[in-house]
Amino acid sequence: MARYFDVHPDNPQPRALAQVAEVIRDGGLVAYPTDSGYALGCALGNREGVERIRALRHLDHHHHFTLVVSDFAQLGQYVQMDNRVFRAVKGATPGPYTFILKATREVPKVMLHPKKRTVGVRVPRHVTALALLAELGEPLISSSLILPGEDRPLTDGWTVKEELDHVVDAVLESGDCGVGPTTVVDLTGEEPVIERVGAGDPEPFTVE
Repeated sequence: MARYFDVHPDNPQPRALAQVAEVIRDGGLVAYPTDSGYALGCALGNREGVERIRALRHLDHHHHFTLVVSDFAQLGQYVQMDNRVFRAVKGATPGPYTFILKATREVPKVMLHPKKRTVGVRVPRHVTALALLAELGEPLISSSLILPGEDRPLTDGWTVKEELDHVVDAVLESGDCGVGPTTVVDLTGEEPVIERVGAGDPEPFTVE
Protein backbone atom coordinates (compact mmCIF):
# COMPACT_ATOMS: atom_id res chain seq x y z
CA MET A 1 0.00 0.00 0.00
CA ALA A 2 1.13 3.52 -0.80
CA ARG A 3 2.06 5.76 2.11
CA TYR A 4 -0.13 8.87 2.24
CA PHE A 5 1.19 12.28 3.28
CA ASP A 6 -1.22 15.19 3.66
CA VAL A 7 0.58 18.54 4.01
CA HIS A 8 -0.47 22.18 4.30
CA PRO A 9 -0.70 23.87 0.87
CA ASP A 10 1.08 27.05 1.96
CA ASN A 11 3.48 25.66 4.55
CA PRO A 12 4.06 21.96 3.85
CA GLN A 13 5.40 20.18 6.93
CA PRO A 14 9.17 19.54 6.60
CA ARG A 15 8.96 16.17 8.35
CA ALA A 16 6.48 14.83 5.79
CA LEU A 17 8.52 16.21 2.89
CA ALA A 18 11.65 14.57 4.30
CA GLN A 19 9.85 11.22 4.44
CA VAL A 20 8.65 11.52 0.84
CA ALA A 21 12.16 12.48 -0.27
CA GLU A 22 13.51 9.42 1.52
CA VAL A 23 11.06 7.20 -0.38
CA ILE A 24 12.40 8.70 -3.63
CA ARG A 25 16.06 8.25 -2.61
CA ASP A 26 15.32 4.63 -1.73
CA GLY A 27 14.18 3.95 -5.29
CA GLY A 28 10.46 4.58 -4.82
CA LEU A 29 7.88 6.00 -7.17
CA VAL A 30 5.73 8.83 -5.81
CA ALA A 31 2.69 10.81 -6.92
CA TYR A 32 2.92 14.52 -6.13
CA PRO A 33 0.88 17.66 -6.88
CA THR A 34 1.92 20.35 -9.34
CA ASP A 35 0.36 23.39 -10.98
CA SER A 36 -0.78 21.09 -13.80
CA GLY A 37 -2.36 18.20 -11.91
CA TYR A 38 -0.62 15.25 -10.29
CA ALA A 39 2.67 13.89 -11.58
CA LEU A 40 4.63 10.69 -11.06
CA GLY A 41 8.21 11.15 -9.90
CA CYS A 42 11.33 9.12 -9.19
CA ALA A 43 15.01 9.82 -8.61
CA LEU A 44 17.55 10.61 -11.31
CA GLY A 45 19.02 7.39 -12.64
CA ASN A 46 16.18 5.24 -11.28
CA ARG A 47 15.74 2.94 -14.29
CA GLU A 48 13.18 0.77 -12.51
CA GLY A 49 11.15 3.85 -11.61
CA VAL A 50 11.08 4.96 -15.25
CA GLU A 51 9.91 1.52 -16.35
CA ARG A 52 7.20 1.55 -13.68
CA ILE A 53 5.93 4.87 -15.07
CA ARG A 54 5.95 3.44 -18.61
CA ALA A 55 3.94 0.42 -17.45
CA LEU A 56 1.47 2.48 -15.42
CA ARG A 57 0.79 4.92 -18.25
CA HIS A 58 1.19 2.45 -21.16
CA LEU A 59 3.98 4.58 -22.68
CA ASP A 60 6.32 3.55 -25.48
CA HIS A 61 10.03 4.28 -25.61
CA HIS A 62 9.52 7.43 -27.69
CA HIS A 63 7.73 9.19 -24.86
CA HIS A 64 9.50 12.26 -23.53
CA PHE A 65 10.04 12.09 -19.79
CA THR A 66 10.46 15.37 -17.96
CA LEU A 67 13.14 16.66 -15.62
CA VAL A 68 11.33 18.77 -13.04
CA VAL A 69 13.65 21.32 -11.41
CA SER A 70 13.16 23.90 -8.70
CA ASP A 71 14.38 26.96 -10.62
CA PHE A 72 15.40 28.14 -14.06
CA ALA A 73 19.10 28.35 -13.14
CA GLN A 74 19.30 24.55 -12.85
CA LEU A 75 18.27 23.94 -16.45
CA GLY A 76 21.64 24.78 -17.98
CA GLN A 77 23.15 21.67 -16.42
CA TYR A 78 20.71 19.37 -18.21
CA VAL A 79 19.68 20.95 -21.52
CA GLN A 80 21.25 22.96 -24.32
CA MET A 81 19.89 26.46 -24.85
CA ASP A 82 21.01 29.12 -27.30
CA ASN A 83 20.08 32.75 -26.63
CA ARG A 84 16.70 32.48 -28.39
CA VAL A 85 15.65 29.38 -26.43
CA PHE A 86 17.07 30.79 -23.20
CA ARG A 87 14.86 33.88 -23.45
CA ALA A 88 11.77 31.89 -24.44
CA VAL A 89 12.06 29.40 -21.58
CA LYS A 90 13.01 32.00 -18.99
CA GLY A 91 9.99 34.10 -19.92
CA ALA A 92 7.60 31.20 -19.30
CA THR A 93 9.01 29.74 -16.08
CA PRO A 94 7.92 28.92 -13.52
CA GLY A 95 4.60 27.79 -14.93
CA PRO A 96 2.56 25.00 -16.55
CA TYR A 97 4.87 24.39 -19.51
CA THR A 98 7.09 21.49 -20.52
CA PHE A 99 9.87 22.29 -22.97
CA ILE A 100 11.48 19.68 -25.22
CA LEU A 101 15.18 20.44 -25.60
CA LYS A 102 18.44 18.75 -26.52
CA ALA A 103 19.88 17.03 -23.47
CA THR A 104 23.38 17.33 -22.05
CA ARG A 105 25.40 14.36 -20.84
CA GLU A 106 24.10 14.97 -17.32
CA VAL A 107 20.72 13.50 -18.25
CA PRO A 108 20.34 9.75 -17.59
CA LYS A 109 20.08 7.83 -20.86
CA VAL A 110 17.05 5.92 -19.61
CA MET A 111 14.87 9.02 -19.93
CA LEU A 112 16.14 10.32 -23.28
CA HIS A 113 14.25 10.06 -26.56
CA PRO A 114 16.18 7.17 -28.20
CA LYS A 115 16.75 8.89 -31.56
CA LYS A 116 16.59 12.61 -30.88
CA ARG A 117 18.52 12.61 -27.56
CA THR A 118 16.00 15.10 -26.24
CA VAL A 119 14.24 15.48 -22.91
CA GLY A 120 11.41 17.47 -21.39
CA VAL A 121 12.13 20.05 -18.69
CA ARG A 122 9.89 22.20 -16.52
CA VAL A 123 9.83 24.46 -13.49
CA PRO A 124 6.49 24.20 -11.66
CA ARG A 125 4.76 27.06 -9.91
CA HIS A 126 3.51 25.06 -6.93
CA VAL A 127 4.52 25.45 -3.28
CA THR A 128 4.48 21.76 -2.37
CA ALA A 129 6.23 20.58 -5.54
CA LEU A 130 9.00 23.17 -5.06
CA ALA A 131 9.33 22.30 -1.37
CA LEU A 132 9.74 18.62 -2.25
CA LEU A 133 12.40 19.43 -4.84
CA ALA A 134 14.24 21.59 -2.29
CA GLU A 135 14.15 18.78 0.25
CA LEU A 136 15.33 16.24 -2.33
CA GLY A 137 18.16 18.49 -3.52
CA GLU A 138 17.99 17.33 -7.13
CA PRO A 139 15.52 17.16 -10.04
CA LEU A 140 12.82 14.54 -10.37
CA ILE A 141 12.26 12.32 -13.37
CA SER A 142 8.56 12.93 -13.95
CA SER A 143 5.54 12.31 -16.12
CA SER A 144 2.03 13.70 -15.81
CA LEU A 145 -0.28 11.29 -13.98
CA ILE A 146 -2.62 10.73 -16.90
CA LEU A 147 -4.08 7.24 -16.76
CA PRO A 148 -4.52 5.17 -19.94
CA GLY A 149 -7.62 6.26 -21.86
CA GLU A 150 -7.72 9.68 -20.18
CA ASP A 151 -6.50 13.05 -21.47
CA ARG A 152 -6.23 14.95 -18.19
CA PRO A 153 -4.15 14.25 -15.08
CA LEU A 154 -5.60 13.21 -11.77
CA THR A 155 -6.02 16.21 -9.46
CA ASP A 156 -7.06 14.80 -6.08
CA GLY A 157 -4.61 13.06 -3.76
CA TRP A 158 -7.12 10.71 -2.20
CA THR A 159 -8.33 9.59 -5.64
CA VAL A 160 -4.70 8.93 -6.58
CA LYS A 161 -4.31 6.87 -3.41
CA GLU A 162 -7.42 4.81 -4.21
CA GLU A 163 -6.54 4.31 -7.89
CA LEU A 164 -2.84 3.56 -7.48
CA ASP A 165 -2.54 2.19 -3.95
CA HIS A 166 -0.53 -0.87 -5.04
CA VAL A 167 1.29 0.83 -7.93
CA VAL A 168 3.09 3.79 -6.31
CA ASP A 169 5.01 3.92 -3.04
CA ALA A 170 3.79 7.28 -1.74
CA VAL A 171 1.15 9.92 -2.44
CA LEU A 172 1.77 13.55 -1.44
CA GLU A 173 -1.42 15.56 -0.93
CA SER A 174 -1.67 19.30 -0.37
CA GLY A 175 -5.17 20.17 -1.48
CA ASP A 176 -4.32 22.72 -4.14
CA CYS A 177 -3.53 21.34 -7.58
CA GLY A 178 -3.77 22.48 -11.16
CA VAL A 179 -6.50 20.90 -13.26
CA GLY A 180 -4.92 20.56 -16.70
CA PRO A 181 -1.68 19.08 -18.09
CA THR A 182 1.24 21.25 -19.11
CA THR A 183 1.47 22.82 -22.51
CA VAL A 184 4.32 21.02 -24.29
CA VAL A 185 6.57 23.08 -26.57
CA ASP A 186 9.34 21.57 -28.70
CA LEU A 187 12.14 24.12 -29.03
CA THR A 188 14.70 21.91 -30.79
CA GLY A 189 14.03 23.29 -34.29
CA GLU A 190 14.15 26.66 -35.97
CA GLU A 191 10.58 27.44 -34.86
CA PRO A 192 8.64 26.35 -31.75
CA VAL A 193 6.28 23.41 -32.21
CA ILE A 194 3.30 23.04 -29.87
CA GLU A 195 3.13 19.32 -29.07
CA ARG A 196 0.22 19.63 -26.64
CA VAL A 197 -2.03 22.49 -25.62
CA GLY A 198 -2.64 22.43 -21.88
CA ALA A 199 -2.73 24.81 -18.95
CA GLY A 200 -0.02 27.13 -20.29
CA ASP A 201 -1.02 29.75 -22.89
CA PRO A 202 0.47 28.57 -26.22
CA GLU A 203 0.20 32.01 -27.84
CA PRO A 204 3.78 33.17 -27.04
CA PHE A 205 5.09 30.13 -28.95
CA THR A 206 2.68 30.19 -31.88
CA VAL A 207 4.30 30.94 -35.23
CA GLU A 208 2.26 33.26 -37.45
